[in-house]
Amino acid sequence: MANSRTDHARVLRQSSGRAEERVWAALRGGKIDGHKFRRQHPVGPYFADFACDRLRLIIEIDGGVHRLDEVAARDLERQRVLEALGWTVIRVTNDQVYEETERVIEAVKSHARRLNG
Repeated sequence: MANSRTDHARVLRQSSGRAEERVWAALRGGKIDGHKFRRQHPVGPYFADFACDRLRLIIEIDGGVHRLDEVAARDLERQRVLEALGWTVIRVTNDQVYEETERVIEAVKSHARRLNG
């Protein structure tokens, strides 16, 4: 039987929004230079929207609620924790995904190349 973190990740994947689905379509199956990304991947005490263990790269997709001061403050603390664990975090908004999908994916590719050496 799966543990509660696995179950929680599964629920998060099933309830993902359109922006996350669009990014996942561009990441899945090693489409970014062969790197394997996972959706709603547990990292430390959190679940990353997308994470590549090999690169230690996290991609977070922020909806409108992330503009609220208290949510933005939690996001900043979360990012500090993840970076302290050795991860690089890329944050993009839903609007950026919808309006500039290719630019978002190019930014991910650029970070992946830099991290991969």
